[in-house]
Formats: sequence, C-alpha cells, structure tokens
Amino acid sequence: MPTNQLIGETSPYLQQHSHNPVNWYPWGNNAIEKAKRENKPILLSIGYTACHWCHVMAHESFENAEIAKLMNQYFINIKVDREERPDLDKIYQTANHLLTQGAGGWPLTVFLDPRDLTPFYSGTYFPPTPRFNLPAFKDVLQTIADIYQKQQHDIIKQNEQLRKILNYEVQSSEKIILNKQPIYLAHKKLENTYDSLNGGFGQAPKFPHTTCLEFLSQDSSSLVTDTLMHMAQGGIYDQLGGGFFRYSTDAEWRIPHFEKMLYDNAQLLHLYTEAFHHYGQPFFGKIARKIATWVLEVMQSEEGGYFSSLDADSEQEEGKYYLWNTLEIDSLLTLEEAKVIRIYYGLNNPPNFEKQWHLYVAELLDVLTGHCKMTINQAKQLITSGKKKLLAARGKRIPPQYDKKILTSWNALMIKALFFAGDRLQEKIFIESAMKALCFIQENLWVNKRLFATYKDKKSRFSGYLDDYAFLLDALLTSLQTIWKTEHLLFAIDIADCLLQYFYDESAGGFYFTANNHEKLVYRPKTMMDEAMPSGNGIAARALFILGHLLGEVRYLDAAENTLKAAWSTLLPHPAEHCSLLMALEYWLAPSNFIIIRGEIEEMKPWAEFAKKQLNTLVFSIPNSESSLPGLLGTKKISHKTEAFLCKGNECIGKTLNFQELKSIFMKN
Repeated sequence: MPTNQLIGETSPYLQQHSHNPVNWYPWGNNAIEKAKRENKPILLSIGYTACHWCHVMAHESFENAEIAKLMNQYFINIKVDREERPDLDKIYQTANHLLTQGAGGWPLTVFLDPRDLTPFYSGTYFPPTPRFNLPAFKDVLQTIADIYQKQQHDIIKQNEQLRKILNYEVQSSEKIILNKQPIYLAHKKLENTYDSLNGGFGQAPKFPHTTCLEFLSQDSSSLVTDTLMHMAQGGIYDQLGGGFFRYSTDAEWRIPHFEKMLYDNAQLLHLYTEAFHHYGQPFFGKIARKIATWVLEVMQSEEGGYFSSLDADSEQEEGKYYLWNTLEIDSLLTLEEAKVIRIYYGLNNPPNFEKQWHLYVAELLDVLTGHCKMTINQAKQLITSGKKKLLAARGKRIPPQYDKKILTSWNALMIKALFFAGDRLQEKIFIESAMKALCFIQENLWVNKRLFATYKDKKSRFSGYLDDYAFLLDALLTSLQTIWKTEHLLFAIDIADCLLQYFYDESAGGFYFTANNHEKLVYRPKTMMDEAMPSGNGIAARALFILGHLLGEVRYLDAAENTLKAAWSTLLPHPAEHCSLLMALEYWLAPSNFIIIRGEIEEMKPWAEFAKKQLNTLVFSIPNSESSLPGLLGTKKISHKTEAFLCKGNECIGKTLNFQELKSIFMKN
C-alpha cells in the first residue's frame, strides 16, 4: 500500500487517508513551503471521521489512481481534520460562501494561492464523473491547474478583494444601548419558521437547533416541548441504544444522517434535563437518562475523557448497523413481541431506508393497545423486552467506527450536561463521570496555564481555541453549582483570565476564535453566530457575567458587556442566528438570582433543593470547610449555623437569611 505524509498523524480521519495514492500532507510549513518553491496551488481538503460524504469522495476520488496522479502532478495536497483545526474550517467555510454564494459543508474542497493561502476556487463534494449537476473532479483539477498557470493577474486581484472582505470588522460604538429588541425579533422569527406539524424549524434537512430551543425554553413552552417530543419519537433518536444522530434528512425526524456526535448529545442531554426540570414531564427525564447512560457506556474512555463521534457508516454502508428487516425481527422476538414492535416502530409500513427499516415511533401507545387488544402496561412490557432482544442482536453486528480523539470543547459541553443532569435527575453516577472527565482535562490538556484542543494516543496537540476556554469556563460554573470545590473556582478564574489575555479584542470588544499568539492565517475570525455548537462569544459573555457577579470582578463584567455591544450590528438583523448571545443579553437585562449557602454539607441539602426549583436562580452551596475564597465570596462570613446570601446582579440583601426567610422571599414573588 502507498504511504503519504499523514502516516504519523494522531487524527483518525487523517489516518484513514494515510495510504491513499494521493501524496497528502498535514497542514504545516512543510507543505506550504513546498507549494511556494514549486509554484503549485494548494488543494486543501477538510473533513471529519464521521462524515458520510467525506468517505464517498475518498473512495471515489482519493483512492482512484488516475485522479491521484492529477492531484499529485498539479497540486500540493493538504488534508485537515476540521475537529482538530476548527480555525481553518471557519476561515475556509466563510471564504467558500463568499466565493460560491452557496452553503458550505464537508468535505470542503478549496484551492489556495500558496503565496498567501487565500482561496481562489472552492466547493464541497465533487464526483469522479459528472452527476448531481456537478462537474467531474478530474475536470475540476485540470481546469484549476490551467487557470492558476494562465490567469495569475486575475487570481491576485480576486484574492485582494476577498482578503479585504474577510478582514473587515464592524467597530462597536460606545453609544450602543443594549435593549430587548433583538430578543423580541428572534422570538418572532423562530415562531414564523416553526414547523407546527412536526416540531423544529424549517423543512428538510432538519437539525435540532438546540441553542434556539434553549433560548425559547423559558417562554415558548409548547414549541420546545413539542419539538423535543417529536425528536425523541423519531428516527433521529436511536430508539434502541439511546443518543441522537446528527440531523434528519426529512421533516418528520424519521431518517437521520447516521453519525452520532458528542457535541449534539451534550447539548440535547442538557436540554432534555432542563425540560424535565422546568416542565415536569417524566418522558423528558427518561430520554435524558438514556442519553447520559449511552455516553457513559459507549463514549467515555478509560482515561476519563469522552470520544468525539461514531461514524455514519459500518461495513462501508450508511446506517447499516441500525437497520432491520422483518425476518430478523420475527426470528428474534416472540409472536406477541413481534406484533407490538412491528406496529410501534412502523415495520408494517413500507421499508423506509435502502429496502429496510430504520426504527421510529409510528404509533402511540394508546392507539397501539386498541389494535392489539391489550393494556398499556402489557404493551410497555412487550416493547421493553423486545427492545432488549433487538439491542442484544444489534450488538453482535460490526459497529460503526469511533473517532477516539478527545476534544476539549466538546468534552466541556458534555461535562456541563452531565453535572447538570446528575444534579437534576439525582443520578450520582453522571456526576462522577463528569468529575472524572474534568480531572482528565486538568491533568492532560491544561499545561503551563494554557489549554490544548485535542488529545489522542497520549498526546495533547494544538493550542486551545475560544470554544475550548469558553465552554470549559461554563462547565466549571455548572460543576460549582453541583459540588463545590474551590480548586474548580480557581481553575475557572485561570480560564477567564486566559480569555481576556489571549482572545479579547480590547479595542472593539468580543473574542477572537484564535489566541493572539496563534499562527498567522488569512484572517483572524471573530465568530458571533451559533452553528451546530453555540457561539464561543455567547457562552463566554454569559459565563463571564456569572463569574463576575460571583466574585465582584469588574473586568469580567465589562468584557461580557462589550462583547454584546461588539455583536450588536449583527444581532439586530439576524437575531435568531445568535441565540447564545441573546441568552447572555437576557442575563445582562435581568441578572439571575444568586443564592450562596454556607453551612455543613448535609444541612445545606434541603436549602439547595428548594433554591434550585426557583426560576432564573443560580445556587452555590459552599461548605464551611472552604474558608479561603477569592473576591466577594471571601466577605461571606462563616457562621456556626447554615445561612444563605441572596444577590441579584450587583445588589445583595444586606443580611443573611435563615431557611424560612429564604422561602418567604420566593413565595412572595
């Protein structure tokens, strides 16, 4: 087998391409300098392990000797794992949008001028022969090679214009007065795009848009609960094993794109837990437990961190691991189980994927019991026993491939979700898992007061990005509300200080995605918009508001407020695309109640249990054994009895409260 320059990389995605006939290089000076010396354009291909169409293009083109020969002859070829280098992905996805005026995606295929790394042509998937209204990849290669040699002047001129657009920044104004207008506009837009029949927003393909649902969860309860119900009953949810797939290819949530991503499941675990806590529906708590259990059993490494993803494909077929035929169902189940399972999961309907069935809830229990002439309890028992048999049988199949990278930002999202779920669902095992992962990050990815972004094969690599710091700060604040550890508060302060020192824009406000000592790229992104994950700026702003009020630290409060002002020019015209920033704005307009409880651990528990049931309230239970606390917390004098301190923003009630006084304040409201 041929071997290329990716052979020494730790990324599973890059390793998948290390034996292509294409002479791939990882991103770095070796490849870039070679392209300059040989005056060849760079063919940059960005993807990730769980991406189905990345695999398709790899099999069709990158394993094709004829196409590989063209790539090697005319280009210096660089492969990038978007999960290791989200900075490069953000830059070149933005450039692709500007060049094509269309949507991006993966695999991303970009042709760069080696002199300044500016892209002059781009696309996503290209087939080996013309189809899907797309040109053949080999024709694209030949055409781009000719253009690069013959149209240098045009390329240079276009690149200058593109760099000018990419580096343009709107300057924030001191005169901006933050207000509720974008919050109101976002509600209206989301309500207008809401799918009242199936839940969610827009039409197929349909993504969870978790950040939007979280933003709506305080007010638009029916939009949130209906969407969560539809999703959990659909095929986007793994009805047997738990966990959610990345998105649905149809409006009804029935047929997913089959990869499972850690970041999706982290956000959905938090959202279903919050829905259970907020709306009191046991079904949401059940789904949250199933997600968390799947994460602990399948996605947590022995070292403690969480793996990144499960592939969409197994045995080179999309979704094969999850599909069923009726012969299998009938052979594995009793007659009664098969009858119920067939109706419940729609196996009496025509096949819904590649002449087989992917499971989704096709009939509600009350309808099913009428068909089968049985009670709801009998039907539940048969469904439960049938699902156990099917899951056991599925476990004997060849499973999808893992991407066993451990990413700081994605782990931080899951750590936050598991701390929250463990606390609200009273599941100690979830908290223990989160604590183990947090310790793993401290021990392996926090080195010399800086974060690394990724860990694989005992190696920590790549300087941390904004999301790594922002999401971890958010997770640490959630951990402090679950189990107080002063060392975690000090860790949070270190993380916040890094945000201000390395990422904050002192002149215009907001946070850049890369640190100020990061390698020089085409431009330095400052992303405000939510994507599949929330905006690092939105998460950083809200987390800094909370930490600033907890400690009385004005630097954090000012940075958070200035971030909102820096985003204001995009918040107003596109509010629904910035829901994480809107949640930070909501906090700025109406800060959460802070309840700080001091006392012995067991005595504080009923206080905390009551306080956490209150809306818009953050609760920190600090044992009396924790005596040396920074900032304002150091002024909360320890008493021999359990007491509470109640604050809201910069204002605190002057006296300590006993349990009855605390309860009476909230009863009045």
